[in-house]
Amino acid sequence: MSIIATVMNSTTGLAIQKMKFERMPKPWVTFHLENGEQVTADRVHVGKPAPGKFITPVEVWVTPKG
Repeated sequence: MSIIATVMNSTTGLAIQKMKFERMPKPWVTFHLENGEQVTADRVHVGKPAPGKFITPVEVWVTPKG
């Protein structure tokens, strides 16, 4: 089962993009954004699902250089 996570900017607090991972991302995961920039996760936040929902929100916080 794949995980759909929201990639968040650590400096601004804004969402950068949605990304699909094959498994739960580790806090030290390194990946490429849509613009080609390579980033490393600062932290991974797993939230609670909304009442009556089964999808858990996952946020991967990164600090892009550009």
